[in-house]
Amino acid sequence: MDLVVFVLLLVATGLVAGVVGSLTGLGGSVVVIPVLVIAFGVAFPDAAGAGMITILATSSASGSAYVRDRLSDLRIGMFLEIATVPGALLGAGMTVLLTHQNLNDALLVALGAVLLAIIPSTLSRRHIEIPEGVVPDARSRRLGLKGHYYDEPLRQDVPYVAGDTSPALGTMFGAGIISGMFGIGAGVFKVLALERFLGLPMKVSTATSNFMMGVTAAAGAGILFAAGYVNPVIAAPVAIGTASGAYLGSRVLPGLRNRTVRLLFLPVVAALAIEVILKGLGLP
Repeated sequence: MDLVVFVLLLVATGLVAGVVGSLTGLGGSVVVIPVLVIAFGVAFPDAAGAGMITILATSSASGSAYVRDRLSDLRIGMFLEIATVPGALLGAGMTVLLTHQNLNDALLVALGAVLLAIIPSTLSRRHIEIPEGVVPDARSRRLGLKGHYYDEPLRQDVPYVAGDTSPALGTMFGAGIISGMFGIGAGVFKVLALERFLGLPMKVSTATSNFMMGVTAAAGAGILFAAGYVNPVIAAPVAIGTASGAYLGSRVLPGLRNRTVRLLFLPVVAALAIEVILKGLGLP
């Protein structure tokens, strides 16, 4: 394939991934990594390295926009980062170790299983627009983990408060490990912790996840870069496209309903998960 065509296709892939990642809080790499492996034949470790750079681009482009729109909750995000950053460091180290043991195919199957595991939980909450009856725990009250945002489709100011912080921290640590291992940002698990355990509205969960992923990815990217798994020829074009797509997605999100955001990425995630599993098993 001609280098110019290759680079343009990578930019286009990043553009689509950036829009999806920004709207859903997944970070974009959940699209980029399977596409790089399946369509471009990139080795998984190099795809994971590019995925980390993609996460940084998505977080930088959309995260700032969501902060400006008062959708990202910085206090809650930084509180939860105390769990995700150590997890990302551990996960990235595990990927380097497993790659040296020639277990790339096993990593692909595991990635597909991780993607499939998020679907049932998302479907079970598909009709919820604004969480109700959330009771803050002692830690949430002490740290003042609450806020509000203006919902354009509902035309009202929506207050919220964080609920159970302990399971949220545990989930965030696991999200950090998955982020470091697979380079996907694990935004889906961050959104799960923010929405299900803390009881935050979906838009706030998505926006806060986008903000958090940049910090998590920075931790894991350093290890993958030191191990030689960040190829600039692949990572740079994808990052350019992702940053543009993420900014576009950040302009669209405020006008969508929470239920629309929740269901938007399910078909994409399901299709990519199946493809990645088949790739890891060596099936056509």
